[in-house]
Amino acid sequence: MSPADEARELVAAAHADPERLEHWLARRLDGEPLAWITGSVVFAGARVRVLRGVYVPRPQTEPLVKRAVELLPTGGLAADLCTGSGAVAVALRRARPTARVVATDVDPEACRCAAENDVEIYQGHLGDPIPDALGGSFDVVVAVVPYVPSEALIYLPSDVQRFEPRRALDGGPGGTVLLEQAVWAGHRLLRPGGSLLLELGGDQDDLLTTVLRQAGFDRVRRLADEEGDLRAVEAELRTPQDAAPPHVA
Repeated sequence: MSPADEARELVAAAHADPERLEHWLARRLDGEPLAWITGSVVFAGARVRVLRGVYVPRPQTEPLVKRAVELLPTGGLAADLCTGSGAVAVALRRARPTARVVATDVDPEACRCAAENDVEIYQGHLGDPIPDALGGSFDVVVAVVPYVPSEALIYLPSDVQRFEPRRALDGGPGGTVLLEQAVWAGHRLLRPGGSLLLELGGDQDDLLTTVLRQAGFDRVRRLADEEGDLRAVEAELRTPQDAAPPHVA
């Protein structure tokens, strides 16, 4: 969003209250995310509430949502892991109103935010809190997990480092710790032939090759943006759900 667009957003949300607008401008100039100040953001065509302290959904995630919509059948079942504000779940439900979309997040404040966006939310780590009865029946699993390598966090914009929650960004060494766990969560949740969509970057698709194969995924496809930069991977589950992560007995 351009500075002019941000200014218009602030003015509109302030509802002609000059004191509020002045206070909001000071917060924005200090680097606080616009969505925390106005309380919402437009994501994939929908207005999504974003509580202060909750990760702000990015436009770069919208192509991932578009692909998830293409893969989600009418009346299907989808899971949005690490949902944050619930933006991905909201977009999926908006595009496929007869589908059931469930979401998870480990952060209580994110869960509260998602609930305010009318998302069916379960608090916990990745796929763990999703009812066992739903295991092996999902058509699509989307995960926008923390994937910034711990060693690269210092290169993020200063306002992101100061304001946005670290645990929504920090993906551990190489940025793949949560990505690998999300692969196994997808393995447990998806039906054979179901699709896993993971947002990532850099060369992380190559780093996930082995774990995707171990978890029974094939037809791995790179999803890039208009500049050719890696944004996500898509993979299809083929192996029956009897495999387990190597460290599980």
